Amino acid sequence: MQKRALLDHWFPHPFVSFLIFVTWLMLSHSLDIADIFTALLLGILIARLVSPFITRTPRIHWLPAIKLFFVVLWDIVISNFRVAKMVLGPMDQLHPKWYRVPLETEHEQVNTLLAMIITTTPGTVSAGIDQERGDILVHALSTDHADLDIQDIKQRYEMPLLEIFDVKITEGATQ
Repeated sequence: MQKRALLDHWFPHPFVSFLIFVTWLMLSHSLDIADIFTALLLGILIARLVSPFITRTPRIHWLPAIKLFFVVLWDIVISNFRVAKMVLGPMDQLHPKWYRVPLETEHEQVNTLLAMIITTTPGTVSAGIDQERGDILVHALSTDHADLDIQDIKQRYEMPLLEIFDVKITEGATQ
């Protein structure tokens, strides 16, 4: 039992420590012993420094999270080409539009990550989460079918996020 307490003391958030460790090694482009030691030291120190700011770590399902990562990565790559084609093409072909994506839950992590995914996908920007209205305001660079875009966002991103965090849809939410 004491061994577990010691591990929790030095590695309060093991995943954060691991990410810092790997990130440092990737940034240093080296596997020298000094870089490995520095990465380990940073992984311990930074995770302990930010520990008071990480109040709780939600339990997530990793398989859907990994799948969603690759879906978003694919969408970012494809969207870059689509946006480049639109921007380099005739400007009168662009149909910018604002629309609201109704949220299925009030879960903070799900809604925040959904807004982040929308923003990182080229061609769309989330302008804000309105928890009271239960939606995200989105600006699309060009769309002719906002309803289809909304359904695409909900199916490709929101539903997997709900599965990742094991969130049940709130009653009265729009589907």
